[in-house]
Amino acid sequence: MKLLRSPKAYVWAGGLFIIAGILVFATISSTDETMASVDGDKIKKDELYDALVAVHGTDTLNKLIDDKLIKLEADKEGINITDAEIQKEMDILAETSGGEKALMQKLEASGVSIAALKKELVVHLQTKKLIEPRSTVTDDEINTYFKENQNSFAQGEQVEASHILVENEKTAKKVAKKIAKGGVFTKLAAEYSTDTGTAKKGGSLGYFSKGDMVKEFEDVAFELDIDQVSDPVKSKYGYHIIKVTGKKEAKKANFEDSKKEVKAELLSEKSKEVYSKWLAEVKEKHEITNKLEGTK
Repeated sequence: MKLLRSPKAYVWAGGLFIIAGILVFATISSTDETMASVDGDKIKKDELYDALVAVHGTDTLNKLIDDKLIKLEADKEGINITDAEIQKEMDILAETSGGEKALMQKLEASGVSIAALKKELVVHLQTKKLIEPRSTVTDDEINTYFKENQNSFAQGEQVEASHILVENEKTAKKVAKKIAKGGVFTKLAAEYSTDTGTAKKGGSLGYFSKGDMVKEFEDVAFELDIDQVSDPVKSKYGYHIIKVTGKKEAKKANFEDSKKEVKAELLSEKSKEVYSKWLAEVKEKHEITNKLEGTK
């Protein structure tokens, strides 16, 4: 997991946070009528419910209907989602959120539990398995897309590095001293690094380009020689000790090297189009009642 990667958004993630306001009702007993009070003036559960529905109700209910349809179709096609698949998506989401700790903070701030997140991931994976087989990309489309977007597939200079992330300067200096005395970087990463996703891999971040990491980190990483270890580097995540393990020079875009990535991008775009059409067709096959938008 690359803790420092610039955050990206899953397309499906918005749906998870839309329903966060409504999820509060899952923990409220039906007998809890008073939710708050100001100088004895009570705010009733129904008042809170009406306010939440007014803001989130239509989007939330439509999403829940879509999720129900997706589950029904996935069951019909014998699609199963494994724990390993869910964990893989969790790892990706943690990476795009700035690390596991950042993800947990984001979930907590939004009032979303891990269980709710995993439930959303199941829907995401079911949708992916339902839609991707219905999406096709031709060789001509791949060739055309590459020619029109060739510059975006050029590879800038890259660095392969590992890091040990700690919370404070005192610990960073302690670890740096151990490395200077011959301590094994990978073992110290496993022992001290708070980036749990990379600690178990000896701190490895793999290869990255400029712009992938926070500036303080990459400014140092791109200046180090192979096998050189940095002094502690401060960023918003804490203090890093960086070791560069490899370098790649910049190179122009190459069709054969980029073909797989081009296909993936085209497939993603087509899947969105196919999904909308597929969902509309599925809705025609089911009797759906939506009291916020009338009855079909």
